[in-house]
Amino acid sequence: MATAGKVIKCKAAVAWEPNKPLVIEEIEVAPPQANEVRIKIVATGVCHTDLYHLFEGMNKDGFPAVLGHEGAGIVESVGPGVTEFQPGDKVIPLFMPQCRECRFCKSPKANQCVKTWDAAVMSDPESRFTCKGKKLLQFMGTSTFSEYTVLNQMAVAKIDPTAPLDKVCLLGCGICTGYGAAVNTAKVEPGSTCAVFGLGAVGLAAVMGCKAAGAKRIFAVDINPDKFEKAKVFGATDFVNPKDHSKPVSQVLSKMTDGGVDFSLECVGNVEVMRSALESCVSGWGVSVLVGWTDMHDVATRPIQLLSGRTWKGSLFGGFKGKDGVPMMVKAYLDKKVKVDEFITHNMALDQVNDAIELMKHGKCIRTVLRVSTQ
Repeated sequence: MATAGKVIKCKAAVAWEPNKPLVIEEIEVAPPQANEVRIKIVATGVCHTDLYHLFEGMNKDGFPAVLGHEGAGIVESVGPGVTEFQPGDKVIPLFMPQCRECRFCKSPKANQCVKTWDAAVMSDPESRFTCKGKKLLQFMGTSTFSEYTVLNQMAVAKIDPTAPLDKVCLLGCGICTGYGAAVNTAKVEPGSTCAVFGLGAVGLAAVMGCKAAGAKRIFAVDINPDKFEKAKVFGATDFVNPKDHSKPVSQVLSKMTDGGVDFSLECVGNVEVMRSALESCVSGWGVSVLVGWTDMHDVATRPIQLLSGRTWKGSLFGGFKGKDGVPMMVKAYLDKKVKVDEFITHNMALDQVNDAIELMKHGKCIRTVLRVSTQ
């Protein structure tokens, strides 16, 4: 391509400081260095993790930055040493890289590559982004709120060339996170009972995962009754609104299931909800999975056997190994084995990113997909 080896000037939504609207700016994206890939982002979802960094994390060292981590695009150019990708490949950037060489990548028991944060340019002063003479950090190593981005090749997954990028971009985070929490982390069993707490995109994907695993009853738990019909689309069989009951929701579920559910999945990121989800499990063998992103997410990286006989597990990216799992989920979507289109409630341009953020802040959407550039 004519742009290979050159600095590209393009549009991006820049977070200059915490708790402020993003600003559409012209930024410069440097060419990829050794083992790096420069990608033209076509579409990206807006995820609550972006909002968490902007409004709740409040770490000033994480700014200025380009947010976004749920995108899909086309390889524009590659740096020296890259053999897996070539210009024109359809790809999904990964915030959970996979080197395929370390102990963790070789183990089927984990998906956290030891090079995960080495590959994330978040803390790297050599970010490939600059704007107005200042370096911009790359959020989670991805920065999909930009027309172009640069990633280490271990943080890129090649996908089916027929995949619609404005749909499969959502497989870069939320859908895989929820779906995988059910099938990979919880290992939901056929004929079991499940409860999913929180019916955002991650929670609905967890419902879908429970159904795919063969669960007999799937309780959708949320304080917003408007979400219940949507949950039914993904396989929920029962609906519980904690506000409708005077007793704790764990007691309500226990009564409805003769002692508690076999599996619960917490998809909110609230400590009290985590406790409710755990207490909703049956004593003796119940498994509760923490999926919601909070300050506690690093605490829950391995099972904790509790006195009640319940097990608590943490789940990052649904237990998927990025380069292996994401293409597999794209194929499952193309084969109509998993839903993706049904998560999309809004489509907007990158210029409308702040409107998309407001929709998510106020629970007015499941997922908004931003059109970042044309293919």
